[in-house]
Amino acid sequence: MMKHMKKLLPLLIIVLSITYGCKKDDDNVDPNFVPARDRGEEAPLSTAIVEEYLETHFYNYEEFQNPPADFDFQIKFDTIAGDNSDKIPLMSQVSSKTVKDRVTEGVSYKLYYLDVLEGAGEKPNFPDLATINYQGTYINLEESSRPYTKLFDATSVPVRFDMTAVVNGLQDALIEFKTASGFITNPDGTVSFEEFGAGAVFMQAGLGYYVNPPPTSNIPLYSQLIFTFQLYESEIGDQDSDGLPSFMEDLNNNGLEEDDDTDGDGAPNYNDADDDGDGRPTSEEIIINTDGSITLPDTDGDGIPDHLDEDS
Repeated sequence: MMKHMKKLLPLLIIVLSITYGCKKDDDNVDPNFVPARDRGEEAPLSTAIVEEYLETHFYNYEEFQNPPADFDFQIKFDTIAGDNSDKIPLMSQVSSKTVKDRVTEGVSYKLYYLDVLEGAGEKPNFPDLATINYQGTYINLEESSRPYTKLFDATSVPVRFDMTAVVNGLQDALIEFKTASGFITNPDGTVSFEEFGAGAVFMQAGLGYYVNPPPTSNIPLYSQLIFTFQLYESEIGDQDSDGLPSFMEDLNNNGLEEDDDTDGDGAPNYNDADDDGDGRPTSEEIIINTDGSITLPDTDGDGIPDHLDEDS
């Protein structure tokens, strides 16, 4: 297997937390407030925009097939036209899967992602911490002039972030890729990752920022987003530091962290240090064994583990 290596700055890891949400202030209602569009009605319109992009654009697949000596393994897109009229459209090269809207029940999306380099390490779980570099663009429908897409965020050095805190479409795509097989430290102090995953995701507005883009990003409302990325490392997430990996707190096994809330206090289990609300922390109701495995005691034998049983 050919090795793909990316030279990176040493020990330079930036902690990124992308949050998106707004708090309603009932005491100061804006008379000009316009309710967000219906997410179910917006979904097919967003999908049509994404699919039009995929039909009319291609990526630099020929460079990946025969990498030049100085190739940086960055994915680049261009329009199928003129000298590029014979290129293979993205639509013929992407994969897709159905993912749920996190806000409106019954709404789902066909999420398209481009698997350029699968990676040779391990796939991250959906609530893990991942280290990548990336570029984020939005499909530009606000202006008639080009470029067709506009860059709003990028990094060329490893960025370590919480996958539960980024836009859902990126989270849903990253779990389809694998991390690097390893890394080496070069004589000049830089680090090279070997056989990392590389790809792109093309997401509808409902899987992106919808009506809550970052204030400084200048992303229009209801924008479709594209992220290209290289996946280097992942670490098991434990967002509430209760000793129980967050993927184990997905009780209904649907791959979503937001909808498991045993005590109904509004804090999902993955972010709740006392899952059953009995006043005893989850960390005191589980057993972490010397080999790292976890035992979930059921003191009263009712079939419910103590950390999920308020009367255990």
